[in-house]
Amino acid sequence: MPRPSGRAPDALREIRFRRGFAGAAVGSCLVEAGRTRVICTVSAEEGVPSWMKGRGVGWLTAEYAMLPGSTRQRKARDGRRTAGVDGRSQEIQRLIGRTLRAVTDPAAFPDLTLWVDCDVLEADGGTRCASVNGAWVALKDAEEALRRAGRCARPFVRSGAAAVSVGVSGDQVLLDLDYVEDSAADADMNVVMNGDGRFLEVQAAAERRPFTGDELRVALRLAEDGVARILAAQRAATEGPPA
Repeated sequence: MPRPSGRAPDALREIRFRRGFAGAAVGSCLVEAGRTRVICTVSAEEGVPSWMKGRGVGWLTAEYAMLPGSTRQRKARDGRRTAGVDGRSQEIQRLIGRTLRAVTDPAAFPDLTLWVDCDVLEADGGTRCASVNGAWVALKDAEEALRRAGRCARPFVRSGAAAVSVGVSGDQVLLDLDYVEDSAADADMNVVMNGDGRFLEVQAAAERRPFTGDELRVALRLAEDGVARILAAQRAATEGPPA
């Protein structure tokens, strides 16, 4: 069956990175994947959590939120909820934090906490993957800004990091799902890889029916190719100063 967007099964949505989107942050990026748009910022704060003090290393953590107008039905702000941050947001911000910590050297920014904030402006599927992709670009700019300020002695981003979604729908395996596809998928996956083509995280779950080993293998091959293209787009976007 043709995809609603008309894309081929292995086609990515158009991805764009706008660096320097938030001037007050040490690094920032507006990432767009089709109609999904996420503002990613990096802020630097002196000090580290108490359990890390005295180790001579820094800390990186992430927060994720969907802004009220990011979906057709207003999304309540996490800060106004009696239960605090919802489970989905917690899961996604932990994914972003784990991913970026896996590709950074905390000894290069000692006694400094880097806050990575990902705020979804518009959600049309794949917000967690877009957040990872934009956050990495913002982190590269933060690295350069902190080096110029003399706050880190050497580069701390050790590798690339990118993520993409894959889904099983009927007898097709599809790359980079938008919301319509994601909401109807029989199974969906989120695959995160580093710049060397190694896996950082694979999330896969059956939604309507179990998926087969063959479908999983096809999905991973599509994800590897998609991530490679996203990494190339990130590298191209980070050449030169922010626009």
